[in-house]
Amino acid sequence: VQLQASGGGLVQAGDSLRLSCVASGRAFSGYALGWFRQGPGKEREFVAAITWRGISTDYADSVKGRFTISRDNAKNTVYLQMNSLKPEDTAVYYCAAKWHEGITIPTMTLSEYPIWGQGTQVTVSS
Repeated sequence: VQLQASGGGLVQAGDSLRLSCVASGRAFSGYALGWFRQGPGKEREFVAAITWRGISTDYADSVKGRFTISRDNAKNTVYLQMNSLKPEDTAVYYCAAKWHEGITIPTMTLSEYPIWGQGTQVTVSS
């Protein structure tokens, strides 16, 4: 599967954005999915993850209560709804995928994802 992320942009603090990541290829529903981000001068970090069945999700503490990850298998798409954005959310956001391998909890570890999209820039001004 290949991933294409979109939806980034320049917004003000408090605004919302929805990122989308469309997958090409087959068997999208068998992949666990995640969103990561890399801010200026920082390492790439976990943001949110969803299991292949879409039953379980997990979030970084910094985004809990503000961001929501979801998936639409009919559209081969994973979303990241971002509300109450803060300047510290400024980063390039990446979607990632891994085959489920029977795992039923969200995968939060960057190195466990072999498939990555190209990233979409989110800039939040104060």
